[in-house]
Amino acid sequence: IRGFRIELGEIEARLREQDSVGETVVVAQENPSGKQLVAYVVPAIAHVNETEFRDSLRRALKTRLPDYMVPTHFMFLAQMPLTPNGKLDRKGLPEPDASLMQQHYVAPETELEQQIAAIWAEILHLPRVGLDDNFFEVGGHSLLAIQITSRVQAELGLEVPLVEVFQTETLRAYAQAAATFRAGSAEDFDDLRDFLSELEAI
Repeated sequence: IRGFRIELGEIEARLREQDSVGETVVVAQENPSGKQLVAYVVPAIAHVNETEFRDSLRRALKTRLPDYMVPTHFMFLAQMPLTPNGKLDRKGLPEPDASLMQQHYVAPETELEQQIAAIWAEILHLPRVGLDDNFFEVGGHSLLAIQITSRVQAELGLEVPLVEVFQTETLRAYAQAAATFRAGSAEDFDDLRDFLSELEAI
């Protein structure tokens, strides 16, 4: 995925180490922004808070695996779909919908928030992005983070370091960080536009 070798079995093994996980299977699925990892989990305990559970699993995996092997989506199931002979029915696994991972919509207020939200929505292939949405939970990954950074610099004239996408994660926090960075020069923008064109051609 995106040039990295992914060991699905290793991700599943790390998930099974968590006491809160009953059964799990991890698959790589195609979506509009490319292949992404999806972890299907049957919780070991009933009535979990899905948001907190998702966050705890993501944190646990990040301590044991490289970022590119941490699933983008975590889907929680009451039980795994099975074929008539009792094997996992992969075709019966529900497809993740990034919009379902979005938080209660909080509309961007400032002009900068609205401009950045429009860029995020276009790159993430979502109808809209709210202030509390987490870039990685709604389908973002490292290559898309590069595109976000390039578009913000080329279109808004703000030299926001790539690392800010990873450190802030939510649109609200990213916009607040972006507001603190200076505008680049015209030459910088020309270079960035060339880079963005090359990136989108990949």
